Amino acid sequence: MIRLENLSKTFALEGRRKVLFQNVTLDFPDGASVGLLGRNGAGKSTLLRMIAGTMDPSAGRIISTGRISWPVGFAGSFHPELTGIQNTRFIGRIYGVDTDELADFVEEFAELGVHFRLPVKTYSSGMRSRLAFGVSMGIPFDTYLVDEVTAVGDASFKARSSALFQARLETAGAVVVSHTMGLLRQICDAGVVIEKGRLTYHDTIDAAIEHHIRNMSAAA
Repeated sequence: MIRLENLSKTFALEGRRKVLFQNVTLDFPDGASVGLLGRNGAGKSTLLRMIAGTMDPSAGRIISTGRISWPVGFAGSFHPELTGIQNTRFIGRIYGVDTDELADFVEEFAELGVHFRLPVKTYSSGMRSRLAFGVSMGIPFDTYLVDEVTAVGDASFKARSSALFQARLETAGAVVVSHTMGLLRQICDAGVVIEKGRLTYHDTIDAAIEHHIRNMSAAA
């Protein structure tokens, strides 16, 4: 369960205050895969970062139960001087999982070959993404956070990644940010539409998409 309780978020930009959220209260049900929809700048990624704990709200709080992932596929937290396997083991220790099992899983899944034992600073962006996605999928989470990233690499790797992520969602929930309506329909049960600081929860993703499309049409 993820609960937003009187949540507010304000940014100061060039001496001006921008209020993204003001006293928002909303529950994300256990085990549900919820898509976040809204126009650019509405606060989707900001909300995801606050749920992940990498950004603090200006007021209010987020209450959660279970293990919540970092944004799936995010590669920005790897230490560039450490090898892929060293980074993997370090993350495994943080989350309290068997580091040998995690390293074996990531090595097989990410298909980095000898690069898995080379410093991450030598990786291409695609290799970093494969490592990040492998680590994300190698740790069992109760809720996965997804920000526009679900799979990387060639067609074969994308297919394996998509299949594995779908399998994880059979026993876990997700909060998903994406501008691809087809992807949201594929992996989400419900949806939240963010518009002018308000969050509207819909029990079905189709209803959320229709609401979002109406908002975008009205602004056109």
